[in-house]
Amino acid sequence: QVQLVESGGGLAQAGGSLRLSCAASGRTFSSYAVGWFRQAPGKEREFVAVISWSGGTTLYADSVKGRFTISRVNAKNTVYLQMNSLKPEDTAVYYCNADHWSDWDTRGTGKHWGQGTQVTVSS
Repeated sequence: QVQLVESGGGLAQAGGSLRLSCAASGRTFSSYAVGWFRQAPGKEREFVAVISWSGGTTLYADSVKGRFTISRVNAKNTVYLQMNSLKPEDTAVYYCNADHWSDWDTRGTGKHWGQGTQVTVSS
């Protein structure tokens, strides 16, 4: 069983930066792909970014490409989402999601979810 805990959310000004962390428990975390999703009020959950178990493959939503960077340190059981050049439309609750690469996709089919962390960007 893998448990995920997000942190690092908060309030930022437009153009600013935040770094989110997804800390995991469980021995199998290093073998999992880990992705970030977000959900704004009144909107559907959307894919943000994903990283493979080795870190060798990353994928980003067009809306964040060039501004956000996903990375991981398996020795720390942690995945990061560095968010730069933040925009008010980035305001949402951000969730991390993990599963084996073969069972993970951008629709959010991964088995394990965190509780979410709020990101608010003011204009």
